[in-house]
Amino acid sequence: MVPDTPNLLDQLLPDRHPQADFFICDVADAILKDLIPQMEHPFYVLSKKPETAVRRYEHGDKWLEVIPSAKGQATIYDKDILIYVVSQIMHRINRGEKVERRIRFNPRDLLIFVNRGTGGKDYEAFCEALDRLMGTVIKTNITTTGGDQDDVPMGDEERLGWFHLIESAHINRKNNEAGGRIMSAEIQISEWIFNGIRRKSVLTLHRDYFRLRKPIERRVYEIARKMCGARPELEIGLEKLLKRTGARTELKRFRHTLREIATHNHLPDYLVAYDEVRDMVIFKGRGTVVAIDPAEKVFIPPLSSETYDHARRVAPGWDVRVLEQEWRSWADEIPKNADAAFLGFCKRRSESTALR
Repeated sequence: MVPDTPNLLDQLLPDRHPQADFFICDVADAILKDLIPQMEHPFYVLSKKPETAVRRYEHGDKWLEVIPSAKGQATIYDKDILIYVVSQIMHRINRGEKVERRIRFNPRDLLIFVNRGTGGKDYEAFCEALDRLMGTVIKTNITTTGGDQDDVPMGDEERLGWFHLIESAHINRKNNEAGGRIMSAEIQISEWIFNGIRRKSVLTLHRDYFRLRKPIERRVYEIARKMCGARPELEIGLEKLLKRTGARTELKRFRHTLREIATHNHLPDYLVAYDEVRDMVIFKGRGTVVAIDPAEKVFIPPLSSETYDHARRVAPGWDVRVLEQEWRSWADEIPKNADAAFLGFCKRRSESTALR
């Protein structure tokens, strides 16, 4: 049984910035999707406590090691910064703009994007996250090059790479004071990550991803989003799911966690069920994830911000940016009124799902 809306909303963090709207990409999938699609472990730790132990993950003949700094391994919350950066770069790619590894932005925009507060402690947390992202070293034999292969080793040779998630970062503070408000930031991501972005190996996340309260909920959603995608249903053994999360917890405790998630069913895009007899977790699509053809047939002008607000009302529970991509990819001609045409499309998609 699916709980009613108030109960579902009670399980999520409040939407601190309801007027904001962004296209959200999953950086972990952007890096690893085409290389190790059955990745069993993440390289972002699920704990806020400093983790300094080296961790190694393997899949077939591909492997990677995560080497933290003295300040600890990058966390799943630190990953929000990379989600923002990847989202902005992907947005520019989709608009046909030139992109590079270095991106300049207002940290306030980032904090709003990831549903954080905009007080002094939130800006300091941003700086601490940069410490961990820059300090975490990835050592791997996985490559993300997609062009010239002249330097790819042949025969029995193996190519190894070491890189930081973020190579460099700069911030500008108000009044040039240590405690002053951060006015702007500049980040340069690694070439390894940038190559994955340029190959468009990305997934779209539901905006409520940033409203999930617990790290394990974020990770379970990521796995469902990657493995289940737009399919109606996917099953995975509980023990196997635990390994994929990378959570350092006992199977008994993880089983209790999955029961709670299945009871409240507050993950976006997917319903979660737990089969006690088979010890299996079942992800069922809510019908809000669609398979998207990235090639748009015609160019349709940008929609107004009011249209997105209206679209959320006519298609509750849907990610309106994903609906927009589907609508644009199906368009055969430029509509006379793009905003009205899009709202009609959202209404039809929402009604068709409700009738299933």
